[in-house]
Amino acid sequence: MLSKIMSPPAIDWQSKFRRRLELVQNEALKRYYAAGIPEPDTPVEDVTFLAMDFETTGLDPQDNDIITIGTVPFNLNRIWIGQAKQWIVNPRKQLEEESVVIHGITHSDILHAPDLSLVYQEVLAQMAGKIMVVHYQKIEREFFDRALQLRIAEGIEFPLIDTMRVETQIQQKRNGGILKRLRGYKPESVRLGLSRSRYGLPLYTPHHALTDAVATAELFQAQIAHHYDRTIPIRQFWE
Repeated sequence: MLSKIMSPPAIDWQSKFRRRLELVQNEALKRYYAAGIPEPDTPVEDVTFLAMDFETTGLDPQDNDIITIGTVPFNLNRIWIGQAKQWIVNPRKQLEEESVVIHGITHSDILHAPDLSLVYQEVLAQMAGKIMVVHYQKIEREFFDRALQLRIAEGIEFPLIDTMRVETQIQQKRNGGILKRLRGYKPESVRLGLSRSRYGLPLYTPHHALTDAVATAELFQAQIAHHYDRTIPIRQFWE
């Protein structure tokens, strides 16, 4: 069993939430911060998570925008598929041909979709009180922050767990080091689908926001089951 995950310097998320609650003006953001988050020493087995995935027009939050959002709540024992949500939204940035090839969402799919300004409150309500779990943290956190700044002139900060970072450290622990490199070992791919395959999880069609959210939830459950004690505190994972 691995004892911990090496994350960036610890953030006092409780204090940050209290400060943000005092400062924000938007009522939906106030409700989100007021819901709070688990204490940092809460065992991971006692935490309710929200797996989240975005599909976007590109990879740069300054120049691109969100197209779809998929979320599903879960804990280490179950995934609440009945509470899963998906939103298709009309981006303020033009769809690029390269992104259409990846996610399959076309201009006709978003023609009558609402702007994110009409659905972000629902997304925040889904997030309230939970710890986000994503695969590659730069997408969901940076895109949502930027999208809210453009629409309501206030951004968002939230703790999350990045299953890509978790898997990277697992692979480095198992296959890293000078001796293992000399013997021909090397860390394996940490892409979502290939990471899942190492745990015997089923193959899903990639680049669909809701499916990828479910896939991320299943991957985190498997990572904990195979490599960590369920009583490890949540502060060892969030960033």
